[in-house]
Amino acid sequence: MDGDGDTGTAGRFGAPVRGFFGRPIFRDASVRALERVGVIDVGSNSVRMVVFDGAARSPAFFFNEKIMCGLGRGMAQSGRLNAEGRSRAVAAIKRFALLAHEMNLTSLTMVATAAVREAEDGPGFKAEVEAETGLEMLVIDGEEEARLSAQGVLLGWPGARGLVCDIGGSSMELAEIGDNTVGRRVTSSLGPFRLQLVPGGKKGVKAHVGDTLKALRRQLDGDEHAHLYLVGGSWRAFARLDMHRRGYPLTVLHEYAMTPKAIRKTIDWLAEQDLKKLRDATGLSPERLALVPLATVVLRQLLNVFRPKMIYVSSYGIREGILFEQMPDALRGRDPLIEACRFYETANARLPGFGKKLFHFLMPLYRNASVERLRLVKAACLLHDVNWRAHPDYRAESCFDTATRANLGGLDHKGRVYLGLALMNRYKNGGTDGRLTPLLTLLDWDEIRHAIMLGRAMRFGAMLSIGGPESAGELRFYPKKKVLELILRAELRDLYGEVAQQRFTALAKTLGVTPSVRIARAQSSKGSVTGGSSGEGSGFGG
Repeated sequence: MDGDGDTGTAGRFGAPVRGFFGRPIFRDASVRALERVGVIDVGSNSVRMVVFDGAARSPAFFFNEKIMCGLGRGMAQSGRLNAEGRSRAVAAIKRFALLAHEMNLTSLTMVATAAVREAEDGPGFKAEVEAETGLEMLVIDGEEEARLSAQGVLLGWPGARGLVCDIGGSSMELAEIGDNTVGRRVTSSLGPFRLQLVPGGKKGVKAHVGDTLKALRRQLDGDEHAHLYLVGGSWRAFARLDMHRRGYPLTVLHEYAMTPKAIRKTIDWLAEQDLKKLRDATGLSPERLALVPLATVVLRQLLNVFRPKMIYVSSYGIREGILFEQMPDALRGRDPLIEACRFYETANARLPGFGKKLFHFLMPLYRNASVERLRLVKAACLLHDVNWRAHPDYRAESCFDTATRANLGGLDHKGRVYLGLALMNRYKNGGTDGRLTPLLTLLDWDEIRHAIMLGRAMRFGAMLSIGGPESAGELRFYPKKKVLELILRAELRDLYGEVAQQRFTALAKTLGVTPSVRIARAQSSKGSVTGGSSGEGSGFGG
């Protein structure tokens, strides 16, 4: 890739390879969809290629493959990349380059981190890969690694504020985030491969980690951060183990939340477990699980030194940070959840654009709702029909899977369950799927009731009129009077058939109010009232 952004390395593909410091991926701040772009991340422990597609502000994984090469294994003693790991890494990158060519990527960026930048033979490895593939390898320093990883967190959490900790095989980085930007950042050698060589046994490692973290905190001016965001495979493996210990019902790692007390309990619990049995129970690879015990030493000391109140796991990191790097401010400012749901609707719904109409139709029910509740309502409306191709008998369950398992940024676990429950009730009049029952423990009763109400509101609004519910009439909600009113346009009064009546009545019952239906007065072309109006509860099943 050339720095001027016009041409890149032609390589074996005969076409320029563009990306990170080359031609911008996002030329138009109003762009909604992302053209297929790829990132190859050459880390100390793994080599991975991810290809992103989907919503520009909330990209999905079109392709994701990882090889646990262990480039940095043994490097602390030898000063060189692991010989077997180097061979495996070259083979993996050659495969990735060919796959990228077959996928006609618009951009492919390759970055290498601690192992390659610090090894004696790092420059030779870089030259070998570039000669074999025609791709440029960008070897970044520790502070740049910290910055990009923190930007990856911001891609998924626009409002994130706190400290990001990215642990790899050979290094660990810290970065401050807030106001959708990255602040101060520092790097260290606290990767598990390095810690294996610290003398003094467990006490020596603990003391070394504690002293290093205290020095890092001084570099960050000693600030405390209420929220700690964990990036990296070792942290994700630990989170999976924490889920296993707790019997946690939703095995989505992104935005998984832990308290310091729970983390300490899991660390103590791990010390007494058989790692092989844990590997079989959780599906973690032997290479990844082997590094977790040392990573937990770092994690315990992180809690002691920085004293966060809540800890969150991020599945987004350096690869997503490269995308965030190129986003204009207008794109960064969008809500990733809403953008992802809008993309799902455009790609999969029968009537793209209907979700927005449904949301506005239901707004009278949410006049005093919080901003967070409104964004979940909007997300549900956008997703309400994306699973229409599923068999009718399983459509509700399919909606539940979309909400709880899809790659949706900006959505915590409670939000996933709330959406899942709402979407199930959009298609199912009462009852829940058995898989949802354990997940309901993540919500309180008030949240469950609101999700069911939203589902029934969508169930009614989605079928009132194909053109959009607002074309048939409008809702008015009077909580103090305990009345839900539907005002129908006179010329479309026949849309309010038996099924519509049943669903409107069910919605009112869920709200604990009385349903009321009236016909709006017809208006002349000049806007004056010319017709009559039916009273409350008149002949339309009020």
